[in-house]
Amino acid sequence: MSAASKVTRADIVLCARRWLGTPYQHQASLIHVGCDCLGLVRGIWRELIGPEPETPPPYSADWAEVGGIDTLQLVARRYLQPGGKAGWQAGDVLLFRWRAHLPAKHLAIVTARDMMIHAHDGAAVAEVALSPFWLRHLDQVFAFPGLTV
Repeated sequence: MSAASKVTRADIVLCARRWLGTPYQHQASLIHVGCDCLGLVRGIWRELIGPEPETPPPYSADWAEVGGIDTLQLVARRYLQPGGKAGWQAGDVLLFRWRAHLPAKHLAIVTARDMMIHAHDGAAVAEVALSPFWLRHLDQVFAFPGLTV
């Protein structure tokens, strides 16, 4: 799909599911080769929206704690559309933070009201339940730009 094409929520879910089993690799963004949570979202963007609007600089696993800047949230607000925290839908991007006073550190793609796909250290990209643990840490919901019904 190109930037001129209309992207649907179903397109996003289908694309995210193609990443299932991709090994975790910090800072990577290549389907079936390796990715982290940001790399998963970047890869979906490239496939469905087009070229990435910016390339993230190198970042360490503890970048948020060291810098103290809420970089992930700032970038999400710059390129994604804000959504309702209680009304997420399939295809939305979820932003998580582990503590209220710490910067956000994790992203996932909603696949159903109670399911998400994400990449995390020590595991391959997986589709998992939006369990009470995840719901406690959910901070914001975003949508890819230009979605059609």
